[in-house]
Amino acid sequence: MTGLLARYQSLVAAGELRADAEQAEAAARLDRLQRQLEEKPEAGFFGKLLGRKPEQPQGVYMWGGVGRGKSMLMDLFHQTLDIPEKRRAHFHAFMLEVHRLLREERKNESGDPIGPVAARLAQGLRCLAFDEMVVNNSADAMIMSRLFRALIVDEGVTIVTTSNRPPSDLYKDGLNREHFLPFIELIARRLDVLPLNGPVDYRLERLAGLATWHSPLGDAATAQVTEAFFRLTDYPPEDKANVPSGELDLGGGRTLMVPKSLKGVAVFSFKRLCGEPRGATDYLAIAQTYHTVIIVGIPVMGAEDRNEAARFVTLIDALYEHRVKLFVTAAAPPENLYRAGDGSFEFERTVSRLMEMQSAQYMATGHGTEG
Repeated sequence: MTGLLARYQSLVAAGELRADAEQAEAAARLDRLQRQLEEKPEAGFFGKLLGRKPEQPQGVYMWGGVGRGKSMLMDLFHQTLDIPEKRRAHFHAFMLEVHRLLREERKNESGDPIGPVAARLAQGLRCLAFDEMVVNNSADAMIMSRLFRALIVDEGVTIVTTSNRPPSDLYKDGLNREHFLPFIELIARRLDVLPLNGPVDYRLERLAGLATWHSPLGDAATAQVTEAFFRLTDYPPEDKANVPSGELDLGGGRTLMVPKSLKGVAVFSFKRLCGEPRGATDYLAIAQTYHTVIIVGIPVMGAEDRNEAARFVTLIDALYEHRVKLFVTAAAPPENLYRAGDGSFEFERTVSRLMEMQSAQYMATGHGTEG
């Protein structure tokens, strides 16, 4: 199997990637990690007698703005890593699995469930690769230090992950963040932290020629946002019937079904987001979790739709403040969505934000960046 570094260099030579010093350094570091993981354990009688395992290498934490090649390098790393004991997962889906396993362990045992859950996750595994590490709720923050210490230190699993934020900014200003700080210290000790903030935003380049607001509603508008989803996620269009769904933890034991969810991109219907009773905390969870949101089926609203319009205002505020990229299919342009009814005057601020969210400057801003 061709190694990561050779594959990366061939992409640069072919012009599919541009020369980027930070990207090249990360590729070289991941290539070294591959070779360490692929090394065979010491053979011989005494090695077998002692049950000697391969040495556990230092992990890697890659962080940087949207579109800087983090997921691309992660894909190359996992594809070219020539060992069977590997797993790649989206971080959000992994944490949902963790919470499910914790619930199962609590039903069966009275003791601390963290150790048994870590052992189950680590079974037959030497390298665990995550994409899009983000911590946006206290439930995840409270268990991550202990869980990942068990995975890395006790079970010997090497972690490779990507994030839009440096480790010190994870769960920033979160509730009871002091309980999360040991996890940041664990990253500093057991993972090499590599920035990826090169000059090329490949995600923006993929969207060249695609608008973000599509009206009126119909097949043409749907085709445009579908194309945006496939370009942003590298998902093969011919397999569109099997696009993975997701489930977003809203806190308080509540979850939100996400019809399509992949690589930090989520697809929702307007009815699901604004036609049901929802509050600012729900929209905040969406804005913190996804760098891009696609909303389909936004209608023209009248006075009888004042509740839906008010929720839409709150939703757009959350997405705007977290610099989430927005693609929509709508019945009309922003300025014609809600022209009469309670709050229609205040809706003009939302129209202004929706117009700004279509600009090149907004699209080039990193997810989570303060406005």
